[in-house]
Amino acid sequence: MSAATKHPVLFVTGAFVSNSCWDEWNTYFQSKGYTTIAPAWPFKEGSPESLRNKQPHDIELATLTLKEVIDHYASYANKFTEKPIIIGHSLGGMMTQVLVNRGYAAAGVAIHSIPTLGVFPYEFSFLKAGWKSLGVFTSLKKTYLMSFKDWQYAFVNGMPLDEQYDAYEKYTIPESKTVARGGLTSAASVDYDKPHVPLLFTSGSEDTITPVHLNVRNFNRYKKNGSVLEYKEFPGRNHFVLGQSTWKEDADYILDWLDRRLN
Repeated sequence: MSAATKHPVLFVTGAFVSNSCWDEWNTYFQSKGYTTIAPAWPFKEGSPESLRNKQPHDIELATLTLKEVIDHYASYANKFTEKPIIIGHSLGGMMTQVLVNRGYAAAGVAIHSIPTLGVFPYEFSFLKAGWKSLGVFTSLKKTYLMSFKDWQYAFVNGMPLDEQYDAYEKYTIPESKTVARGGLTSAASVDYDKPHVPLLFTSGSEDTITPVHLNVRNFNRYKKNGSVLEYKEFPGRNHFVLGQSTWKEDADYILDWLDRRLN
């Protein structure tokens, strides 16, 4: 597919991290001829350090909702002259599923996706990694910042300690508990029976937040109605998949899949 005929790419960021997690992906996709954008969530513009300095008293971020974040990305999708390819990671993967379901995309890629409303995440590692973000018995007017210990378990398990620290300092930012709770509401729902544009799910064998079993159940929830729906598991990937040393292998697989499915 020539660069002139390629759809633009909209990268959708997940929870707990800055949109700078897409920087290398942006550059790499652009080198392949794509126009790309990876906008921050509302109230998450700025460096991770500046955002952490507001913790926990950033009331605007604290009261942000999942619906507002999804609508924010939908507005970016509408700015293109043609429908974009939407690629999301983690909670961004779940939002990608919603945006695909609503007809905003030419194709979708859900990387290590948080499940949509119809898939109950009973896996222990998912609950252990993410339950604190719900802020049970804490004020919803205060943001949540994942501790380094929780970051080690949820995102960077298996990596050398110095790389874990570096990634934490470079990417972690405060989070809205109301957004996290939004995953339990209709904002996170999709119509699994509805025909859709090509949709790819990827997972990683070492992921604790979205373990393989959870990704497979998410994928299998869709009705096989003739729409292009595919699944790929990568060995050795944890939830920090976008920044692992193997990230380019994942990106190349996605690029090849897009060429095959949109050509």
